[in-house]
Amino acid sequence: MACVFCEIIKGKQKGYRIYENENSLVILDINPLAKGHCLVISRRHTQWWHDLQEDEIADLFKASKIAAEKIKKAYNPDFVMMYARGRRIPHVHIFLVPTSKGDTIDRFFNALEGFQESTTELAEMKLQFDEITADLLKAD
Repeated sequence: MACVFCEIIKGKQKGYRIYENENSLVILDINPLAKGHCLVISRRHTQWWHDLQEDEIADLFKASKIAAEKIKKAYNPDFVMMYARGRRIPHVHIFLVPTSKGDTIDRFFNALEGFQESTTELAEMKLQFDEITADLLKAD
């Protein structure tokens, strides 16, 4: 099955292009969570952002910043939320969603942060920071 993002990049599928550079393309999401919700996609087909080359990552985040500035100027949200995906559509894409206090995204992350701060399992993990830090440093 063809990748919808690859099809958009090649011009075989319609995409509402907002910005592009050598390694990235920004399009409007066709199922937006908010007005101005954009997707930043890598031109090279790979599932995860951390599998991109350094120049591809730089362009991906440069495109994200430029698109976020456009979203802020057009819609004046409190914040432009960013998160990376690749699971449902196995092609690197970053969600840029404008959000303001009290909207669905804000309530979701407030609930998530409340969960993060209150569970016993995560509280125990906080006690293991030295061990976790050592594990991550060994991964270099």
